[in-house]
Amino acid sequence: MSREYFNEKACIWDELIAEKDGRRLARLARFLNIGPSSTVLDVGTGTGVFLPFLVRSMGSLGRLVAIDFAENMLARAVKKNSNGNVNYIQADVTFLPLPDEIFDTVVCYSSFPHFRDKLKALREVHRVLTTEGRVFICHTSSRTAINHIHSEIPDVAGDLIPAESEMTRLLEAAGFEQAEVRDLDESYLATAVKNG
Repeated sequence: MSREYFNEKACIWDELIAEKDGRRLARLARFLNIGPSSTVLDVGTGTGVFLPFLVRSMGSLGRLVAIDFAENMLARAVKKNSNGNVNYIQADVTFLPLPDEIFDTVVCYSSFPHFRDKLKALREVHRVLTTEGRVFICHTSSRTAINHIHSEIPDVAGDLIPAESEMTRLLEAAGFEQAEVRDLDESYLATAVKNG
């Protein structure tokens, strides 16, 4: 994942690249079933497109931390989403500056393909989750559609969603259990649980 690429694209991301169909984002957020009072880490938040939907799911008692390694993307997210329930951190998912076991949910919306070391990233996600915490790797398009789009852009041509068997293997190798992959025409979701 190239920080320079995402910093350069931050100013046009929402107009040209980000999901614009709020109904799809709302449907995805409902499907994640994040309850009130949840503690959520949004990894690779980008310009914060999904943040309002997560905040709505959590209610006023929840706590949301949004991280991104590209400072320009994060700055746009902060500008758009100044809700008091959201804290922003510039960080790489493979080195999260966070204590162990503090989130009950980690969301990787439209970011997982860009993680260069996917196993190391998942191990960090596992570390910051509480027991029985869940990770959600999700998109508002299918794996095939996402991989096709990325393959057409030279800077992210290798940033792909792994096949189901590889995704399951990665989640299990990171220490997760109950790994499931749901790949539909209008969405992609891989989820797993931290048990102990």
